[in-house]
Amino acid sequence: MNLNQLRVFTAVYREGSLTRAAQTLEISQPAVSKQLSDLEADLGAPLFDRLPRGVRVTQAGEVLQEHAQRILASERAAEAQIAELSGLGRGELSVGASTTIGSYLIPSLFGAFKRAHPALALSLEIANTAVIQAAVLDGRLDLGLTEGFVSSDALDVEVVASDEMVVIAAPGHPLLARTDVTARELTSQAVMMRERGSGTRDVIEAALRRRSIELEPSLSLGSTEALKNAVASGLGLAIVSRLSVQLELAVGRLSEVAVTDLQIHRSLHLLRLRHKGLNPAMAAFVELLREVPTPTPTTPDGRGI
Repeated sequence: MNLNQLRVFTAVYREGSLTRAAQTLEISQPAVSKQLSDLEADLGAPLFDRLPRGVRVTQAGEVLQEHAQRILASERAAEAQIAELSGLGRGELSVGASTTIGSYLIPSLFGAFKRAHPALALSLEIANTAVIQAAVLDGRLDLGLTEGFVSSDALDVEVVASDEMVVIAAPGHPLLARTDVTARELTSQAVMMRERGSGTRDVIEAALRRRSIELEPSLSLGSTEALKNAVASGLGLAIVSRLSVQLELAVGRLSEVAVTDLQIHRSLHLLRLRHKGLNPAMAAFVELLREVPTPTPTTPDGRGI
């Protein structure tokens, strides 16, 4: 058993498919199959059941995955500690982020960080919270930033900022002239949302259910950008992350509807392996992250409050 075989194994475990694992590792599927077969032969046990579509992990595979996470994390920790001897003059930093953070917060942070440390190689993976957490746990990512997280004893989790969901409308919408709009009134409006299965939509619907409100969206769209463009075109209202709409609110392309009884806040979490120390690159990025101001609420005319 060697580290390369473990990397192939964890990729197959994570992707549930030899084909997708090969694409992730940027090697051929036969190479993945051979590495996996050699590993199974060395261990004397099958690690996956081959199915018509994908693979299913065996009990032996589950046992190996637990050890593989720790082994690969130790490998990355050793590399980081050696790179640490050179400080921030070289090395790399890999960050994972859930969609909203990765699209609207990290790019500006990476820009500032790269200007301060031009020799560092930066990489960003954008995926849902579960994928980012798994990548931090198996050592593929140095840091993770997510709106939510699943509790794990192997992770240190720190709340570094907060975000909120806001109702947006095109300038001139009748609701913008009012200061007494309630959440229940949204049911009589054309309100657009993200597609079913979106974490953002789940947060919104849960908040409305706590107020015994069922809101059937007039339109479901697959991205926040599509929602913002639809609102700007006059197709109705939408509920989106404040992080995602700061620019449009500032320039007046979109406006915020003041809803008196609907405040939906969510924390932004920093994830890292508990036993993995912060190398200089990680420490510098975390320090920069902690300096990011939390988006502030605005009045319907776009002014801060």
